[in-house]
Amino acid sequence: MANPKAQSKQALKAQAKATAGERKAQRKEKRGQIGQVFKLARSSDPKLVWILAGVFLLTLVVVGTLLVWLFQLVFGVILALILAVVVTGAVFSRRAQRAVFAQVEGQPGAPLGVLQGLPRGWISSDTPVAMTRDMDFVHRVLGRPGVVLIGEGNPKRVTQLLLTEKKRVQRVAAEVPVYELVVGDEAGQVPLRKLRSHMVKLPRNLKPAGVTALDKRMRALGTAGAMPIPKGPIPKSARAVKRGR
Repeated sequence: MANPKAQSKQALKAQAKATAGERKAQRKEKRGQIGQVFKLARSSDPKLVWILAGVFLLTLVVVGTLLVWLFQLVFGVILALILAVVVTGAVFSRRAQRAVFAQVEGQPGAPLGVLQGLPRGWISSDTPVAMTRDMDFVHRVLGRPGVVLIGEGNPKRVTQLLLTEKKRVQRVAAEVPVYELVVGDEAGQVPLRKLRSHMVKLPRNLKPAGVTALDKRMRALGTAGAMPIPKGPIPKSARAVKRGR
């Protein structure tokens, strides 16, 4: 008869091995995503490597000199290295994000990549809730502000889509604030690169429990069309940039 203790040890070892394998695969995937973002950013920003190197060295020299003067040599150098890496990473994240937006801006489904990268507390679907055959879309996002409808495409057609979707939302949640945004660079529109910051600045009208209850009511609405639509072209890149930040 097998020893229960021995079997338990073998099971724990197998579990630890599987966990280590999963972590290794996750690290490999993350490195691959960061590498893809770096290649994309470098293709649209040829001076990226020199800029990052300059930021690293400048931060290291300036901060290192100050810290060595204030503290002892070893501690100052170590802290300066850490700060230089952090600052360089922040600069890379911002420029990479700019490069990603430049690549996808104007493409159908581009806002989805931004919406899927919103902070915790926002609920965004993977597909638009309304659309036309001319590739005009309306995306619906739920959060503390209430319901946010984001339109993309021809301004005239999108305005009508937004109005129709707003009426649908108000049929099941008339008391909830509804915000309407149109992605674009024209007057009254929100540029894609500023969409995330614009949304997180909206007033908070609901409590977290209210957002959850609202989500249950919104699920009953479904979508206003059945056309197959493309998903956002940048979800993976956006997630990698977010992790880098």
